[in-house]
Amino acid sequence: MRVLGVDPGLTRCGVGVVEGVAGRPLAMLGVGVVRTPADAEAGARLVAIEQGIEAWLDEHRPELVAVERVFAQHNVRTVMGTAQASAIAMLCAARRGIPVALHTPSEVKAAITGSGRADKAQVGAMVTRLLRLDAPPKPADAADALALAICHIWRAPALNRLQRAREAARPSRIPTTASVRKVTR
Repeated sequence: MRVLGVDPGLTRCGVGVVEGVAGRPLAMLGVGVVRTPADAEAGARLVAIEQGIEAWLDEHRPELVAVERVFAQHNVRTVMGTAQASAIAMLCAARRGIPVALHTPSEVKAAITGSGRADKAQVGAMVTRLLRLDAPPKPADAADALALAICHIWRAPALNRLQRAREAARPSRIPTTASVRKVTR
């Protein structure tokens, strides 16, 4: 499975591509940051993020895009920019028919380090070990994007089993009398 992880941000949007399957060594195929100038108009910044993500999608052709789920913060301005960048990543993937998975920061930290309260340094150190890198990716947004991709690869088998169980547990649709009459005429 090839996953593009996106750590959304309006100034720095981390992107990282990881390939592999759960239980096997993973490979980093690319990592970076899509940057926009803080003094640029919001619309221009969103276009730049879209162009950056589109370039990553063109180059790496992921099977899935994993995006950090935006959560409420005290700084509304920061959360708005993060939500906008997140929406751009989801839009770019949806336009191409690529499935999108959302993971919370604590889910990612727990999957990568074993603790949902791990700090950025711990996440960076584990990403470095798991991908057998010489040094942690810089800036932290890049390491976080790789962590998102790893988290999804590891969680995908369990999430798929849960989805199949939910679908199997749904009651089957019982035809109404009106629909039976239409069929028999």
